[in-house]
Amino acid sequence: MKVKLASSYGFCFGVKRAIKIAEEYKNSATMGPLIHNTNEIDRLKNDYNVGLYNSLDEVKDNDTIIIRTHGIPKFDLKNLKAKDAKVINATCPFVTTPQQIVKKMSAEEYSIVIFGDKDHPEVLGVQSYAKDQDDVFVILEPEDLNNIKFKYTKIATIAQTTKKKEKYLEIVNTLIPKNKEVRVFNTICDATFENQDAARELSKEVDIMIVIGGKNSSNTKQLLNISKENCIDSYLLEDERELDPKWFQNKKLCGITAGASTPDWVIQKVVNQVEAY
Repeated sequence: MKVKLASSYGFCFGVKRAIKIAEEYKNSATMGPLIHNTNEIDRLKNDYNVGLYNSLDEVKDNDTIIIRTHGIPKFDLKNLKAKDAKVINATCPFVTTPQQIVKKMSAEEYSIVIFGDKDHPEVLGVQSYAKDQDDVFVILEPEDLNNIKFKYTKIATIAQTTKKKEKYLEIVNTLIPKNKEVRVFNTICDATFENQDAARELSKEVDIMIVIGGKNSSNTKQLLNISKENCIDSYLLEDERELDPKWFQNKKLCGITAGASTPDWVIQKVVNQVEAY
């Protein structure tokens, strides 16, 4: 089977930075999964003894705690810093930016609209920086705005860093005619744009698309949805063990892309397996 890789795929700047930080702090622990990739988390555990905490209650005196790339809620960070532990912040800079935007605009009495998944750790963290938690609204579709009553006549809107820009524009265009003032912040990161555009173009020329990444990763799921727009035979998997030879019957060219949290060594194993079919 012939394989063609997307022109842009895999680790983004924020993930590379977080992995490097974790490797520098052996015998530490991350607050929440560092990235959305269990294979890489297992590698950090096995090679660097980087553990995983899911609750502040797990933190012990003298621990070294690494904040995940997606960040954590404002009050969790405050409580963590109050403990007798060393805190290393590996939050992606592209995530800290929307945190600070929400903090600033909320203080200036703007109602806040966040385009994102309400239970995603990045969104939970960003949302926590609003002055009034009852005046920050997390939505996924323009229709979600219909029943919202804003506290102020001024609206500020941001997007989860891994969302589709086209959908964000729909939401923005719905907000503008109905409100006196709308401040729009494009917080979708460049790596997301590049990976999505590359997946879109590649999916137009292949018989089958493989998207490699965590099943709970927002940006990976977006890549799958984009691939399916042009190539119905598109599949999401975490590593080569999930490949099914039946997918490749009567296929000549396989396109491969990967989410921003997918390491090169996992991608290469998938490529090698697909080429062997």
